[in-house]
Amino acid sequence: MESLTSASNSSLLSSPRSPFSSNNVSHKLRPSLIALTYWAKPKPRPNKVEIRCGSGKTMNAGKDKEVKLWGGRFEESVTDAVERFTESISFDKELYKHDIMGSKAHASMLAKQGLMSISDRDSIIQGLDKIERSIENGEFVWRTDREDVHMNIEAALTDMIGEPAKKLHTARSRNDQVLTDFRLWCRDAIDKIVARIEHLQVALVSLALKNEGLIVPGYTHLQRAQPVLLQHLLLAFVEQLERDAGRLLDCRARLNFCPLGACALAGTGLPIDRFMTSDALGFTSPMRNSIDAVSDRDFVLEFLSANSIIAIHLSRLGEEWVLWASEEFGFITPSDAVSTGSSIMPQKKNPDPMELVRGKSARVIGDLVTLLTLCKGLPLAYNRDLQEDKEPAFDSVKTILGMLEVSAEFAQNITFNRERIHKALPAGHLDATTLADYLVKKGVPFRTSHDIVGRSVALCVSKACQLQDLHLDELRTISPVFDQDVYEYLGVENAVKKFSSYGSTGLECVATQLDYWVAKLEIN
Repeated sequence: MESLTSASNSSLLSSPRSPFSSNNVSHKLRPSLIALTYWAKPKPRPNKVEIRCGSGKTMNAGKDKEVKLWGGRFEESVTDAVERFTESISFDKELYKHDIMGSKAHASMLAKQGLMSISDRDSIIQGLDKIERSIENGEFVWRTDREDVHMNIEAALTDMIGEPAKKLHTARSRNDQVLTDFRLWCRDAIDKIVARIEHLQVALVSLALKNEGLIVPGYTHLQRAQPVLLQHLLLAFVEQLERDAGRLLDCRARLNFCPLGACALAGTGLPIDRFMTSDALGFTSPMRNSIDAVSDRDFVLEFLSANSIIAIHLSRLGEEWVLWASEEFGFITPSDAVSTGSSIMPQKKNPDPMELVRGKSARVIGDLVTLLTLCKGLPLAYNRDLQEDKEPAFDSVKTILGMLEVSAEFAQNITFNRERIHKALPAGHLDATTLADYLVKKGVPFRTSHDIVGRSVALCVSKACQLQDLHLDELRTISPVFDQDVYEYLGVENAVKKFSSYGSTGLECVATQLDYWVAKLEIN
């Protein structure tokens, strides 16, 4: 997955005036491979093991293991099975950029508060810059015996600069550290998804602009219902996507509070400044309650819930287009660029991308269910179960980004078959409700008009014709209210012209909706 760090945060950390700026680094990372010496338990002292920091791969340190950063009270190393089962570096290294951002902010705060020297702060920030470049160049070795992204980076920093690195974890626990990283990651992921949503909205509005005046059957219960403008139908998906973006932005505002400094659960007695780190990382403010800060994952639940609703909307769009691409409908023809074939049937042309959009919605919903189940019975505050919150979130975001991208691609590569749609329109008596409106305008109560039109449709069924094909005298055998002007309401074109309520499928109403979206999305 591509990096999800927002431009605003990048500029904050790279500003010439920022203590986080890489401009403060006076020397370059050596391109040669660095041999680092690691030591296992001091009692008894094993042979040293050399690890080259150069492959960019995740690896185990071998039979001899270094002492864990938390290993002071332990007499034995964990077994290989426990190490394999409990490690999270295989997936949480995704958070490396945000972990480094948080550590730079924390180190600067500690220096300002007199908890480390300015010299130590500068060494830490320069070391973190080197590590970040090493990761991005694929040279950093992720070690499973160092468990997670936090301890991998901290241990590598200690190997690089020595004693100053040991001060970095002052007034910080991995509990608040990981949540700081995760909130930063979710914030940036939301920004990426919102941008992809807008891209799909632009594709749908552009498709609507190309198909002005095209009338298609509208369906309820998958049965013919009323005629609608295709533009109106496409804009319905645009509206749904707009609410999807709104939910994400609401979620972003709620998650944008900083847990850093909450420590394990109770805070700290050291004189830290949580407002400083919160501001440096672009959060609204520190979280008020340290127990809440490290124990809840409601912000991820809300995020994945919003993603699930997006997935459902995209799945419905996929279903619509898969049906319309079928021979039975034939309303759309996808280009070859967004279609696939069959390994046995040479004639096949399948709208596979939208079938997979429909299918992958199950995966996104499953990610939400996984996290809901994970969180449902946990006592306060932190529990190791919560290590399992990352993979569903990472998968949900990756899947949603792909679904949005391919949906936009599909929208840009389909053609609506006007002749086929026009031939299909007469079936289903789509103008029946408009005929009922005609009778209401003549003073007939709606329930009575409903019955009259129902009997008129029954007559059409018996004659195998459409409402507009009935003679006036035939209509008058059902109700004397019918007059010659009734034919101004019959037929799908006339029916569409009669819609006038706000938000309806009437020509002027849809033109107004389309103008709104063209302006909002800045479509030229």
